[in-house]
Amino acid sequence: MHRRRTALVLTAAIAAAAPLLTACGSDAHPGAAAVVGGQRITVAQLESRVDEVRRAQRAAVPDETQYQQVVSSTSTLTRDTLHSMVLDRVLHRAAKDAGITVTRKEIQQMRSELERQAGGGKGLETAWLQKYGIAPARLDDNLRLQLEAQKLAARLGTDTSRPAFWKALSTASEELHVDLNPRYGSWDVQKSSRVDAGTPWVREVTTAGGEPVTA
Repeated sequence: MHRRRTALVLTAAIAAAAPLLTACGSDAHPGAAAVVGGQRITVAQLESRVDEVRRAQRAAVPDETQYQQVVSSTSTLTRDTLHSMVLDRVLHRAAKDAGITVTRKEIQQMRSELERQAGGGKGLETAWLQKYGIAPARLDDNLRLQLEAQKLAARLGTDTSRPAFWKALSTASEELHVDLNPRYGSWDVQKSSRVDAGTPWVREVTTAGGEPVTA
């Protein structure tokens, strides 16, 4: 991948790309928001992650009226956050299957470049929080996902918009037997998308001048 082209921000709707993600009844997994690879993502874990974002948003926007506007504009945060948590495991499995690893040094290199373009570490954290609902404490985890996606696409000789990449994610989803509690949405297998969400799972981060932020 050309590191000076596009920064991929992997967001909640990754599962829309994976036709093998299916819904499960909440009664089958009490207290679970999702089950991935036999491992539960509990409702408590999900709520804790959402609270991280809300606390970061509150710190960034102390004015009550403005904060309520932020909350209103991110009303799907809980579902988006759950899908991000599922994405982490699905993509990590796909990368692992392909023999891909990401080092701490690579994450730091990507972060340094993005910070340079965002005008510093605080600017990058603010951008990720505002645009993608990523709390500052989770930024490095998100960058790891980006690098795994880039490396996986490169290993497959394709890019993240091509069928070969999607197939790898679908295969990983099948292996992990992803079950989503319908309380947080359902999946249309034919359309490979959430019935209550239509946002893309890959986004470009652009600079103020409209040029893609490099990765």
